[in-house]
Amino acid sequence: MGDPRGFLKTQRDGPKRRPVPERVKDWKEFYEPLPDEMMMAQGGRCMDCGVPFCQGNTGCPVKNMIPDWNDLIFQGRWEAALKTLHATNNFPEFTGRLCPAPCETACVLGIIDGPVSIRNIEQQIVDKGFHEGWVVPARPGLETGKTVAVIGSGPAGLAAAQQLRRSGHTVVVFEKADKIGGLLRYGIPDFKMEKEVIDRRLQQMDAEGVIFKTNVTVGTDYSIVALQSEFDAILLATGAEVGRDLAIPGRELNGIHQAMDYLTQQNKRNAGDFIDPSLSVTAHNKRVVIIGGGDTGSDCLGTCHRQGAREVTQFELLPEPPMRRAAETPWPLWPMQLRTSHAHEEGCRREWSLSTARFEGSNEQLKKLHTVRVEKKVDLHGRIQFVEVPESAMELEADLVLLAMGFVGPEKKGLLSDLGVAFDSRGNVAVDENQMTSIAGIFAAGDVKRGASLIVWAIREGRDAADGIERYWKQKESV
Repeated sequence: MGDPRGFLKTQRDGPKRRPVPERVKDWKEFYEPLPDEMMMAQGGRCMDCGVPFCQGNTGCPVKNMIPDWNDLIFQGRWEAALKTLHATNNFPEFTGRLCPAPCETACVLGIIDGPVSIRNIEQQIVDKGFHEGWVVPARPGLETGKTVAVIGSGPAGLAAAQQLRRSGHTVVVFEKADKIGGLLRYGIPDFKMEKEVIDRRLQQMDAEGVIFKTNVTVGTDYSIVALQSEFDAILLATGAEVGRDLAIPGRELNGIHQAMDYLTQQNKRNAGDFIDPSLSVTAHNKRVVIIGGGDTGSDCLGTCHRQGAREVTQFELLPEPPMRRAAETPWPLWPMQLRTSHAHEEGCRREWSLSTARFEGSNEQLKKLHTVRVEKKVDLHGRIQFVEVPESAMELEADLVLLAMGFVGPEKKGLLSDLGVAFDSRGNVAVDENQMTSIAGIFAAGDVKRGASLIVWAIREGRDAADGIERYWKQKESV
């Protein structure tokens, strides 16, 4: 560590959000850029804590060597810091922008003061690396002749593809959408990550020799028989795309949409794609209700503001979290506490402990929501129930409802069912210690086998799957 007393001399600091009146008028990232000197000082706050929980099991899933690159940027050794960062994380520009930073909630300094600004430092290192031209293709020195098909181009698929290609294998990434990136491209609003950030990394991977094929639905456009005959291994990285729905009266009304469909359409609109006016969904001048209080709901909220919504209300079934870390989630665990996002700062009415009972409309168009208050109860077996509060019925006028209640798992119809892979008790693809499915030579990584989770976990799983594929090949050859 460069400055043993840095955490005593320097207060936590980080990027400032652009003013609300300015940022809601465009789709650019909402943080203002930071000077290198500020981040160097922040790196100096990293303590000689003995056991760096930030990179342990409760901190960083990809096991970033956080104290090492904090010290390096404090010394001004930015290129060395980038190499250390890339040693464990293929895409720090994604995690630096989008990860909720469990590393920071596990930071030892956080016990007594603001934790080290780890996520901001991570982003600064990699963005500087791209700006200075330090991020270059790493082509393999030897071609192995092995071939791998990666199905899905989200962070898990891309991480696995890059690792496998750098080991000398031929890697083809299949994506059903028109562009590479999965939910990074179509699920994350531009104001959180502009898509040039994805494109510059894809340029590196393309130069390394990764082959990308878009507009290909494997199992339909490209047969499973052909896939299994042409590739030595197949990696399923198709995500957990099935959104949780509400099976209540009135669900069939026009004006009720899954959050991911709504977000995808706006990202396509921003990219200049044609949107059929008859299919267009916009919050402009509408009374919007977002059902779901997580990150996806926040993404919808920020999008509604930029589209010019008249008013927005966000519902959450769970009770309002405490302002500070809840006693049942002590350090270094991820804390249960109230979080206010950039989108909430832009304006929103938030409601807690609300359950939607039914939708009401006329002429097939949504007009109202009917809700009830609920209380969270835990029975003797630890099962959670939500009990209706008597005489708590409420109705709310709405023109647009966005369902942002999370995801229930991968889409089983089509590819997964046709392959015949086994599923675990949670409905995700089951794998062994090599992340291989019940079918030899077919592997799975990311949300398709883990369930909806963090980008940082997807990257970790993609890297683990790449290792698992190579171990599987070695085991076959040793028999």
